[in-house]
Amino acid sequence: MLNKLWKSYSYAIILFVLSLAASLIMLIQIEAPDTEKFVKVTVAEGDSLWKIAENFSAEHSMSTDQFINWVEQNNGIAAGRIFPGDEIVIPVKALDDQPYKELASSDLNE
Repeated sequence: MLNKLWKSYSYAIILFVLSLAASLIMLIQIEAPDTEKFVKVTVAEGDSLWKIAENFSAEHSMSTDQFINWVEQNNGIAAGRIFPGDEIVIPVKALDDQPYKELASSDLNE
């Protein structure tokens, strides 16, 4: 029975096993982004991910939708729901002397 099954489906079985092994290797290889290299902001009253993306538009090269998707994925945010006091990491490279900004809604020139 097994011999007959192997003869009929050996290529499919080998392909499945190799795909599974490759998936496991890739999963192990994937690293989470190093959030220490990005700016961390504290959400202020009235802030939204859209507003934060616009405030930092000069410091990133993403579209607003890409920015929001990145922030949601890397901060575990669902449906763009952020609240005052939340600290979120945004895809803006942090300077060595300034790892984060205090308020997302603060003026960038200050």
